[in-house]
Amino acid sequence: MSSHLLLIDDDTRLTTMVADYLRGHGFEVDSAGSLKAGRELLRHGSYDALLLDLMLPDGDGLDLTRELRAEPRTRRLPLLMLTARGEPMDRIVGLEIGADDYLPKPFEPRELLARLKALLRRSAPEAAADDQLEFGRLVIDLAARQARLGGQPCDLTAHQFDLLVVLARAAGRVLTRDQIMDALKGHPLDAFDRSIDVHISRIRAVIEDDPRHPQRVLTVRGTGYVFARKQDQADA
Repeated sequence: MSSHLLLIDDDTRLTTMVADYLRGHGFEVDSAGSLKAGRELLRHGSYDALLLDLMLPDGDGLDLTRELRAEPRTRRLPLLMLTARGEPMDRIVGLEIGADDYLPKPFEPRELLARLKALLRRSAPEAAADDQLEFGRLVIDLAARQARLGGQPCDLTAHQFDLLVVLARAAGRVLTRDQIMDALKGHPLDAFDRSIDVHISRIRAVIEDDPRHPQRVLTVRGTGYVFARKQDQADA
């Protein structure tokens, strides 16, 4: 069954080219040229991923991103930002409020296809994954693709969940940014634009909610990150 995508971008020429290219690779693609039209399609349709431009004639794509992440039905919808904005702050803000990836214009269609496939792979259910990773109050349910803290679901994007799993599976071992990117199966994050740091900052905010407990994800300066096991007894 092919994946159903929604592309929201007011550049008609680009939209036509991208939609035709993705259809040629087996995707179903709907398109909208404004936030209003995109919201209407999202309201009545079901999509496997969203490709979203930030600069639209009737508003900012970041506003729609916030709306989607606030709604239970679309909270985990894989979202790839497409934008001509080149400022690092725009990229960081987008990732902080819930976008899973970022692709600046102009881009190669093959790179878009690779990023999109990686995004869909990460969001797909893992039929064989029926186990859990447990660290005191924190439970990472691999089958449900959900992290829970004290029994309450953690608000993480698909990419942030996968990043948490990579760290938790290597608990007690320092991982470099290169090792993290390799473990994410080729996800095209640029380690030097600090997007990994942005996602980890969001993960920390969600799973480290109690100041009485030490940090779970530690930064090893100049090297990378480590998911600490020493908190297990303190959490229990």
